Formats: sequence, structure tokens, C-alpha cells
Amino acid sequence: MRAVRLHEHGDADVLQVDEIDRPEPTADELLIEVAAAGVNPVDTYFRDGSYTPVDVPFTPGVDFSGIVAEVGDAVDDFEEGDRVYGTGIGGAAAQGAYAEYATVPTDRVVHLPDDADLTEAGAAGVAAVTAWRALIDHADLEPAEHCLVHGGSGGVGHAAVQIAAAVSARVITTASEEYHDALADYGAETVLDYGSDDLADAVLEASEGGVDAVLDHRLDDYLQFDADVAAEAARVVGIGENSPDPGFTNDGAARSKDVSYQFMSMFNTPDLRAPLRGVAHLMDTGALSIEIARTYDLEEAADAQRTVMSDSFLGKLVIEP
Repeated sequence: MRAVRLHEHGDADVLQVDEIDRPEPTADELLIEVAAAGVNPVDTYFRDGSYTPVDVPFTPGVDFSGIVAEVGDAVDDFEEGDRVYGTGIGGAAAQGAYAEYATVPTDRVVHLPDDADLTEAGAAGVAAVTAWRALIDHADLEPAEHCLVHGGSGGVGHAAVQIAAAVSARVITTASEEYHDALADYGAETVLDYGSDDLADAVLEASEGGVDAVLDHRLDDYLQFDADVAAEAARVVGIGENSPDPGFTNDGAARSKDVSYQFMSMFNTPDLRAPLRGVAHLMDTGALSIEIARTYDLEEAADAQRTVMSDSFLGKLVIEP
């Protein structure tokens, strides 16, 4: 079979397509014929060594969808031919999907309903699970609450807009003007230009005085902003930052309103199957779709990883082996 592999850490040029033996599933694993593999920034961190260096040769790719080709001896809830999707292939390094086949432990994969698109599902894992964990598990988002999603055009952002809308929250999001119409179609009640000089005032006006929940992907830019636009007892969930030292200029804005802050990582999810099933249900009912900005084949994996770190686009990139 063909698989994208790196034989040393480095930039995207270290990725190459090798012909290797098809893996065999262990007792508690599935062998998946990969239909689509989402491309995420985390894939590049394992490739360049930003995270703990991995043993090489190594195949990237944390998100996947596909068809079960073989089941391990101890597996009794899947069978050959099942449509599945998930996130977290490859053991401790949680990679491996940039390949024609990959093995995955059953605690990282769920059945995919017939009406859910395989390609979209392949791109859903990290983005949609992060959004679900942030808004449903941590923020406890309720119907009619005002929810601010920073960066609504991104992978997590556009999934979060739809998940918030699915629980009947009143969604406010920010994005470049070219993505405003699409985000409104996804369920955002108010879409604002993130570069606006009066963004805080616009958020306060749209939320009738303050937002109840915030999903923040750039805490170093918006930590204080979130406090300033928060309603009483608001919940702010932080999923990332560009600089590791975010800080308040006036924490009184948060303390005076009893704002709660939750900083999270998807990789701490106790059971990945729970949010994966929730996301699958939303995809099945049409309440959630993953926008596929571009598709690539295995030979184009390096281009895909360059794009995910440099270009602006709506939604996700996928590799189709």
C-alpha cells in the first residue's frame, strides 16, 4: 500500500510517498481503508518536531474516515464493510491517516450514519470534537444564550458556529468579509469583521449587553476582549493561542462579572467516542456539515501541510488516498 512518511523531522519537503506493507490490526483495533484524512496544524507539529519527536519512519494524519477492512480478534461492535470515522490514529503519537490503510484502536472510532458524507467526516475529527467539547462539555451552552465564536471561518470555528446553532444559541462570530454570507448560512445570527475598530461595541450590541459563552482560539489576542464583552457569569473556553503568555490588562472586568475561564485541549477528552457520536448525529441530520476547502492526493501531502499553516480558507483541507 502507499503511505506518506517522513524519515527525518523538518519542513514539508521531508514528506514522501512510500510503498509499504499493509498493517495488521491488533486484537482491539480496526484496519481502515481510508477514504479521507483531514489536514490539521497538529500534523505539522509532529512532522517538524515541535511536539515530542516521533520515531521515524512515521506517517502523519490524525483525522480519518473510511471503510472497515478487517477487525481485531477482540472486536465485537464493528464488522468488515462498516462506514466509520474518528480521530487519533497511530497509538501514542495519534497519527497515521495519510495512507491507503491504517489501524486504529476502537476507542477512537465510531460508526458513521449512511447520510453523512465520508469526505466531510474525514475532516471532522479534531475540529468538530474540539468545538463540541468547548461548547457542549465545558461551556454548557443553552438555547437562546448568546455565543461568541472567534474566527468562524476556521476549521474549529465553522464547526462551532453550527454546533451552537444546533442547540438554538444565538451565534455571533468574526471572520473576513468574504466568509460572512457562508457563516450566516451556517447559522450565525451576527457575523462581524474581526478587524473592525469598534468590534467590542458591535459584539455588545449584538448580544444585548454581553455574551454568555465564548470560544476563543487566540487567547493572547482576545483574553481581555472576552472579559470586556462578557455577560454576568459568562463562560470563556480557550482552545489555543499564538503566544504562550496571554494576560489581562484589567482582570477586574472578569472578576466583576464572575466570568469563568476554561482552558482545554481536545487530547484530554476522557472518551473520544462521546463527542464523535454527537458530531455524527449532527452530520446525519444535516445540522452540521464540514466545508471542504480543497482536496489533495497522497503525493500532494506536502502542499496540503504548507497550505494549512499559511493560507486563509473556509473550513478544512483533506487528503484522499
